[in-house]
Amino acid sequence: MDNSRNHKEELVTHIRDNALRTDGPFQLASGGVSSWYLDGRQVTYDGVGGRLVAACIGELLDPTATAVGGLTMGADPVAIATALLHDPPLRSFSIRKSAKDHGTGGRLVGPVHSDDIVAVVDDTTTTGISFVESIKVLQDQGIDVVQALVVVDRSDGAAAQRCAELGVPFVAVVLPTDLGITE
Repeated sequence: MDNSRNHKEELVTHIRDNALRTDGPFQLASGGVSSWYLDGRQVTYDGVGGRLVAACIGELLDPTATAVGGLTMGADPVAIATALLHDPPLRSFSIRKSAKDHGTGGRLVGPVHSDDIVAVVDDTTTTGISFVESIKVLQDQGIDVVQALVVVDRSDGAAAQRCAELGVPFVAVVLPTDLGITE
């Protein structure tokens, strides 16, 4: 069996066993209501899950990328694991939800610079709005965003469309159908 397929299959199993709930209804951050919920942190903050996420993201990552990150908190463990386990290692960064008014201020945190080529990541997406926000913050800083990657895409194409409107290709590792969700 091809190694990338094996990583994805192991990740899907890990998600089903540790993070997927189908006993809804659940209120989603997007404002929607769903019969199923995925708690991505049960995977990305877990050593085994984090390694599987990093392997899957790494296999799909644009080879020109020098840094990975996105909107805090969902992106943080994905970016850190990917940066650490990628060969060669990458830099990771985080984008605050709002600028802080002390220290160096701003929203962008970490060793990312205007000469970096970045991929934006996240654990899950329902609408793609977090990706849009991340991409715009980076582009406003003059940073080239070459790709958006998500562990689980439940947006039914909305995230891909929003990223495409900003000129950024979108890639999902896992779709609801991979998890046995047909809603």
